[in-house]
Amino acid sequence: MKILMMYCNTFAFVPAIKNLEEAPEAGQGKTYQNVLVAFIQAEEKDEDDPKGTEDKLLNVVKWGARKNESRHVILHSFAHLSESKASPAFTQELFNRSQQRMLKADWQCDQTPFGYFLDLQLDAPGVSQARIFKAF
Repeated sequence: MKILMMYCNTFAFVPAIKNLEEAPEAGQGKTYQNVLVAFIQAEEKDEDDPKGTEDKLLNVVKWGARKNESRHVILHSFAHLSESKASPAFTQELFNRSQQRMLKADWQCDQTPFGYFLDLQLDAPGVSQARIFKAF
């Protein structure tokens, strides 16, 4: 798994192009304040250990959010960090399970629409902990 995390004062998206035929309708865009956006690429090897992958993902994004004094995380599928890709079904299920676990632990957690290219707008402060890359 590869994760690029960006802490954003403001993060906004608008669905632009549907790139997975089976993706549900995305609806309108949204805007968030003071969030850690996790650009995540699940890789093929992650499918061998779904629970371990999920645990590592949650540990990393919570750590990144705490470094930026936030308890709000946005999960965003970003299949451009590695040549290896997990299946869309695996990635979507990973995001859904991770979101549910974060919500149960009193974190705020949202997802961008899965299966879409999005128009993004972000305002990220120029501090080192606002941009973190992790690979595992």
